Amino acid sequence: MNQSHRSTRVASTGENNYSSLEAMTRERDEQFMRAALNEAKKALGQTSPNPAVGAILVIDNQIVAKGYHLAAGCDHAEIECLRNFGARVPARATLYVTLEPCSTAGRTAPCTDAIIKTGIKNVVVGATDVNPRHSGKGIMKLRNAGVKVREGVLADECGRLNEAFNKWIVSGRPFVIAKCGMSLDGRLSRPAGEPGWITDRSARGHANKLRARVDAVLVGAETVRMDNPRLTVRGVRRARQPWRIVLTRSGNLPRPAQLFSDRFASRTLIYRDKSLATVLKNLGKRGVTSVLIEGGGEVLGQALDARLIDKVQLYLGPILSGGPVIAFPGRGAENTGNALCLRRVSYRQIGQSLCITGYPEVLPPE
Repeated sequence: MNQSHRSTRVASTGENNYSSLEAMTRERDEQFMRAALNEAKKALGQTSPNPAVGAILVIDNQIVAKGYHLAAGCDHAEIECLRNFGARVPARATLYVTLEPCSTAGRTAPCTDAIIKTGIKNVVVGATDVNPRHSGKGIMKLRNAGVKVREGVLADECGRLNEAFNKWIVSGRPFVIAKCGMSLDGRLSRPAGEPGWITDRSARGHANKLRARVDAVLVGAETVRMDNPRLTVRGVRRARQPWRIVLTRSGNLPRPAQLFSDRFASRTLIYRDKSLATVLKNLGKRGVTSVLIEGGGEVLGQALDARLIDKVQLYLGPILSGGPVIAFPGRGAENTGNALCLRRVSYRQIGQSLCITGYPEVLPPE
């Protein structure tokens, strides 16, 4: 009887030790994957139509090299990281990468081949490639070569970093962000004759940075006529100028407008008498992975009614303006059950404005 109890206690202790070791490994992996994520964030807005990816090399629990994908056509994050180490990599090293290493040749050679060639025996992967042609194949190739791969570490965070790329690579359509500055009574404007701004300078500066992370900014013809916007990225280092997309029914647009006359005029595309869905499909074929809809109200309303919005980013100014332009006009919902609901909602105060970010809930088919 005593012998039986003693055996049980020994087995239980062994299981606890194993669980503790597993928890410590997971904690360590998450710590280093966060460092790799910080590297990947440096690539946001720079790599389209490729994903933003970061990598770090760890030896004896110390980060010895970092790297991120600089731009499409440049070496991938893993190669940058290994090159930055600048020496022969010992087998005991661990490579952390936010996205599954590629296993096929494109503009660059397969990263899996380079990793295997170094002799590294441990690789930790954040998100798996969502492309059905590649998903899991890089991991399998590494394992077949004797590399120990731990996958799915901070997978959600790593996946969200490339939410636009993920949608585009799977569907061929760009990820759509609806953004506007609106008053507490849901208006995009003040009464005629008053200054146009609803939000303060801090909020407008924050919103401008969003342009630096997308491939295209889209507005309607009325916004061009009334506001004569530039739709350029300002105050962001190394930012690429996104495409500027104008939707118009009549084609009656003011040619002196900044979109058609400034130094980025060649980056302006006009779509006449096309539905928003058709325009998005065409932009996807052009390699545009993300579109920021900035207005006006009619275009935002069309996007909402057609359920084309993947993410909203609203800047709520502390004012009841009573202006004539409604933020999201359109057909609206027949009832509350059909209304658009948001998930993963976040709130952040910026200056005197409130930034609300969320993702429309995808309802299952009836």
